[in-house]
Amino acid sequence: MKTIFQIGDKKEYQHLVTLDDIAQFKSGTVHEVYSTFSIARDAEWSGRLFVLEMLESHEEGIGVSINVQHHGPAFVGETVNFIALLDEVTPNGKVITSYKVQVGERLIATGIQEQRILPKEKITKIFEDVKNGVRK
Repeated sequence: MKTIFQIGDKKEYQHLVTLDDIAQFKSGTVHEVYSTFSIARDAEWSGRLFVLEMLESHEEGIGVSINVQHHGPAFVGETVNFIALLDEVTPNGKVITSYKVQVGERLIATGIQEQRILPKEKITKIFEDVKNGVRK
């Protein structure tokens, strides 16, 4: 894992809210606004922007946890701006970021997400062990 960032470094990501991002389930549309689960997906991406630059060729990142506090709506056609701050990088590969999501000055969401950088071989072994019933 490359140690190229400082705690407090920032990454930004913009996303145009579309109908694919709205709150809808098999039972139908709940609201035509940016859903909490779409925020979680994009929040993980905002943290992965750090991870992508930190990876060595034999490594990959894997999501570990995500927290979303949904403060207000973003509507279809609006652009949300994710601002991710690097909070912590541990020697065992945890990359923790906090983020906020805004449309202009309007706060949409805040939260924390964690990814882990591991050797690709280790991730493959974990997945194979689970498939084979070795790990639960």
